Amino acid sequence: MKKITIAIDGFSSCGKSTMAKDLAREIGYIYIDTGAMYRCVTLFALRNHLFNEDGTIKQNELENQIENIKISFKLNKTTQRPDAYLNGENVENQIRTMEVSSHVSPIAAIAAVRSALVAQQQKMGQDKGVVMDGRDIGTVVFPNAELKIFVTASAEVRAQRRYEELKEKGMEANFDEILKNVEERDYIDSHRKVSPLKKADDAIELDNSNISIAEQKEWLMQQFKKVVGA
Repeated sequence: MKKITIAIDGFSSCGKSTMAKDLAREIGYIYIDTGAMYRCVTLFALRNHLFNEDGTIKQNELENQIENIKISFKLNKTTQRPDAYLNGENVENQIRTMEVSSHVSPIAAIAAVRSALVAQQQKMGQDKGVVMDGRDIGTVVFPNAELKIFVTASAEVRAQRRYEELKEKGMEANFDEILKNVEERDYIDSHRKVSPLKKADDAIELDNSNISIAEQKEWLMQQFKKVVGA
């Protein structure tokens, strides 16, 4: 069976990562979480005091240090899913906090950051057989991907999912704060000058507001089989 590139784009907290991880595991592909990569850069910036008191970014300083930010993924034998590593440190839990969530969109809007990470992503997926999710995979990173999915859901549904995810991990969570963050990220992601979030012309849209994970998995597998001719 021929190997293809699968690009899954969409809004924050709409289940792209879970969807992509499950599909990759089922078909034996490599999964790459590009959102985690931007979260790693954000964590690096927070740790190295690269945000001003008003929330703006010390952009020149960050750009000067971008070569020192090494991101990799290693399979977690317990969860059977890849964990994100920042300069050799497992930061999978640290990058999922609300502090990182509230700072990641401005980081992702910086052209130098996107350029550096897109280059890494393209290198990771050059041999195909990958499932990659993010905001601009089907439009910028892999515009020639054989299968492109664009995922959406209502802001309220996405906020509830994020809230439940944080609570399950034993982390602090406030629904109203999360909803506000989701809506703010939607606006920033869709209106940034560099690689804004948008549906590729040849992407298949999936609104998963009211479908189960099982139904979503079945639908996605159908789309995959159509492309590979299985």
